[in-house]
Amino acid sequence: MPDLPGLSIIVASADGARFYAALEAAAAAALGRPARLFLQGEAAALLRTPVSFDGDAARRTAGQPDLVSLIAEAMAMDVRLIVCQSGMALAGMAASELVPQVRAGGLVSFLADVGPGDQIVTY
Repeated sequence: MPDLPGLSIIVASADGARFYAALEAAAAAALGRPARLFLQGEAAALLRTPVSFDGDAARRTAGQPDLVSLIAEAMAMDVRLIVCQSGMALAGMAASELVPQVRAGGLVSFLADVGPGDQIVTY
């Protein structure tokens, strides 16, 4: 399979529903496209353990995965999750509070890794 362009998603608000949608978009990884999500600013708090959001119960009732399950599925497909270091400071978070396998980083390094032809989407 030829190299496919990557998908880089910036989650720019601490809205669980938007983060859920960004994780669903990262399903591009299932098609062989590299995918990464960067949680900017206050959105960093969405990856503080234990992970949950207000829509989890409704999603489980409808037979859909909750947010923590969707994160696990994305990571199993090698979607990289990166949390803004400044956002962690805003949320008063330490790296030890992050979901395992999530790494802290900055927007500049995230953007530096965008390849030619890659798509950038902001949620």
